[in-house]
Amino acid sequence: MVFPRFFKSLVLCLLALSVHSLADTEPMPATRHLDTIVVGAGCFWGVEKRFEAIPGVVDAVSGYADGRGIEPNYEAITQYKHKNNPNNFAEVVQITYNPAVVSVNTLIKKYFEMHDPTQLNRQGNDVGTQYRSTILTSNLTQADAAQQVLTAYQALLTKAGYGAITTKIKPLEKFYPAEKYHQDYLAKNPNGYCPDHSTGVKFEQNTTEAKPVADNTPLLKGKHILVIDAEEFCPYCKKFKADVAQGYQGDIPMHFRFASQLDKLTLKTPTWATPTIILLEDGKEVFGRQGYMNAGQFYLLLGKFKLGESEAYNVAFEESTDARFCKQYEIFKHTPDGVFVDKLSGAPLFDTRDRFDSGSGWLSFTKPVDGSVIEKPDNSYGMQRVEIRAKVSGIHLGHVFDDGPDGKPRYCINATVLDFVPRKQP
Repeated sequence: MVFPRFFKSLVLCLLALSVHSLADTEPMPATRHLDTIVVGAGCFWGVEKRFEAIPGVVDAVSGYADGRGIEPNYEAITQYKHKNNPNNFAEVVQITYNPAVVSVNTLIKKYFEMHDPTQLNRQGNDVGTQYRSTILTSNLTQADAAQQVLTAYQALLTKAGYGAITTKIKPLEKFYPAEKYHQDYLAKNPNGYCPDHSTGVKFEQNTTEAKPVADNTPLLKGKHILVIDAEEFCPYCKKFKADVAQGYQGDIPMHFRFASQLDKLTLKTPTWATPTIILLEDGKEVFGRQGYMNAGQFYLLLGKFKLGESEAYNVAFEESTDARFCKQYEIFKHTPDGVFVDKLSGAPLFDTRDRFDSGSGWLSFTKPVDGSVIEKPDNSYGMQRVEIRAKVSGIHLGHVFDDGPDGKPRYCINATVLDFVPRKQP
């Protein structure tokens, strides 16, 4: 019969097509153009983030490797009894990269530069075998490259006064991805810092791109704001610059430095985290804090530093009110042409051209500088009022009422939280 023969041929063709389609879906190393290497350099959060920022790196995954006799999970490896266990798993990062875009030599150089490989079983305050420095290779090419780069970096470290590198290079046995909450941890946790344990020793210094030596002489006199910045990518540094530094125009200078540019300064706060905000007076640290600060936190700290225990501080942060016809009011009520600015941020708030004498004993204006203030309901003391705060710093300025001249508002503002800047003549 013709039908059975046709049916058999059709089945064979379908089976052949199925096998061919299945083969097409299998990984093809010749066309994938990707490779992986696993490294450990202390806490895996910062290592993961730094490698993800390198062009040519497709993915970086936090995980565990190079252990035995212990469960490969965070709860197990962080137990105190395993702190000095040589068989403990290491916190590592699996780096998937395109060799056509970034070489394994470049990745290993970056690896050595981003931590201190001379520290044994630790990085900074993180101590234990889980934080050991290690390179776990996938092939002989990677192993050879790692050894060559290690030898070259040892020479640079020795010249800089550092000891022997403790990094172990061995083939990878198995990589275990870390728990989901550890992946992209720094990106998911905006209130923190990027650990920076690097030695500052670099493989290459292009003279056209070399960072100039910082002159800290101006910081040795008076009050200054010092921000420890990152030489590599740091999401919290970027966020601090966008949220705080970009809008700051205050009269206490703000300076950005790398941890390697702090000569002549007397500091107490460790500088391995970025950003670190330090308040200086005559070159000596008055206060320091590691990690990102939002505008509210920053200006509260700056208020203590600049204003101390004063009426201005009470007005700015405790919503107090100047006394009527206070000394600062008497000074400011007849200034020449100019602008009143936020005493902390330096942002323009009110113009003398909008000032009028209300007879109230407080500075009065018909309007603020466009976009400079925010309004908030204030129902304190049994009254219904509208509070005025500075948009940049968030400090309390006063209140706005509807009894100004010619039907305009009256912005009733405390003089002690303002500074005056004369208008520049054309």
